[in-house]
Amino acid sequence: MNKRLLILSIVVCAGAAANAQDTTALRRDTLLFSGQLIAWTNLNPSNDLSIGLGARYLPQLNYQLPLPKTRLFDIEASANVFGNAGLRPFDSLQTFGDLKPYRLWARYSAPQFELRLGLQKINFGSASLLRPLMWFDQVDPRDPIQFTDGVWGALGRYYFLNNANIWVWGLYGNPNPRGWEFAKTNSRRPEFGGRLQHPVPKGEAGISFHHRVADTRALNGLVTPFAEAPETRIGLDIKLDLAVGCWLEASWATNRRDLGAFRNQELLNAGLDYTFGIGNGLYLIFEQLLVSYGEQAFSFSNANAFSLLSASYSLNLFDSIGAIVYFDWSNGDAYSFVNWKKQFDQTSLVLMGYWNPKNNRIPTQSSTQNPYSGIGVQAILIFNH
Repeated sequence: MNKRLLILSIVVCAGAAANAQDTTALRRDTLLFSGQLIAWTNLNPSNDLSIGLGARYLPQLNYQLPLPKTRLFDIEASANVFGNAGLRPFDSLQTFGDLKPYRLWARYSAPQFELRLGLQKINFGSASLLRPLMWFDQVDPRDPIQFTDGVWGALGRYYFLNNANIWVWGLYGNPNPRGWEFAKTNSRRPEFGGRLQHPVPKGEAGISFHHRVADTRALNGLVTPFAEAPETRIGLDIKLDLAVGCWLEASWATNRRDLGAFRNQELLNAGLDYTFGIGNGLYLIFEQLLVSYGEQAFSFSNANAFSLLSASYSLNLFDSIGAIVYFDWSNGDAYSFVNWKKQFDQTSLVLMGYWNPKNNRIPTQSSTQNPYSGIGVQAILIFNH
């Protein structure tokens, strides 16, 4: 009897091992192609070029190679093909277009670790819209596709079993200003930093650090021109899920060079969000942002305050409406945006209207051009394949 049980156990174990080998064999590499096409038109009588037309195509290729022990190697490559035109009928026309990489990275990942190398998007923090920790991206909260250029570098992340995680990154070859930066980065100097995020009661908190060498020579006349101006950023953030969602996010940047009022920069955001049980649910976000520059740290000698209220409501499975209102307390200006979104299987249509001052001072750095000054309307068509 014991021999029969032993033989039966051996057969069961052998069958399980064979099934495991078959499962591993089924984990084959995959290659997927997708893309997003965005077309828009903007009508704004306040602009010198009152009609704006544009299109952007983001083709994307993803490759995945499963490795033993639930490890994975994957690659993402995508391009940014875009063109736009501004015109005043029967008078003037300006056009611009370009082709450049959008994402180009390779990643090795394990159950608690990942390492990503190449052109990638790096963002973090607890704030939703007016984000002090917008260090490496330029996402505009009004943008329905949340478009932003990436940065060249390496990012490693390790995830602990208690949901804590640690980030370490190194960047190189990203000279253009990003987020809240007012000066370029010295293209010959690498950047580096890291982040620790840890659970706290009712939420999570994080501390972040970044060091770069700025190049202020292009700002000659505004600040002292330095080819190398070492800059350090420190960020703190916490988000809690209480009766309402609430968060605090802060960033301090300080430079070793004497840059006058731009030597220190302080950003502080406090926010709340809540979904009211009205109809299908009315979602509200309120954020208060303080922006300050000064020769002395935390002097708040050149401070500006912005308030933001965002509302969104789903009418049904396919239609949603939203609104965003900014208020600039220092200049007494209000900025208003309303939108309606229609979602189809692969296509969505967004209609937006806006009513803003001619001189736009909203603290977002998504573009060197601002199509939302004055009063106007914009239509955006998005197709995903």
